[in-house]
Amino acid sequence: MSDNCIFCKIINNELPSYTIYEDDYFKAILDLFPGSLGHTVLIPKQHAADIFELPDEIAAKGLVVAKKIAAAIKIALGCGGINVLQNNGVDAGQSVQHFHIHLIPRRENDDFKIPWKTLKLTEEEFQNIRNMICGAL
Repeated sequence: MSDNCIFCKIINNELPSYTIYEDDYFKAILDLFPGSLGHTVLIPKQHAADIFELPDEIAAKGLVVAKKIAAAIKIALGCGGINVLQNNGVDAGQSVQHFHIHLIPRRENDDFKIPWKTLKLTEEEFQNIRNMICGAL
């Protein structure tokens, strides 16, 4: 746990939350600044700043729990889909430095957007990027 982490404080019940799920490893809460009705945040109880610090066994369990909660949200709220969103680092939009997964219910014609400008790459650029990533594996 981290003394300055808002999610650690929520996990320790030092701050209130609308908890919808909890087990030995995770707590899922309704997001206080939701992108849509039912927007949920899944938080591991073990503090890890991002996916790079998260132990593999917790990461694996997290996807199973996210799937379970997403299915419950879809049934309970009757939404047509769910965005499963996870950011790592400030440059990627991570605002709380404790790994977490957003489960965002989606409905046709809702106002929630995840826009990005698509890039046009050459064959050489694709090859170079692939080679750099493969070299780092």
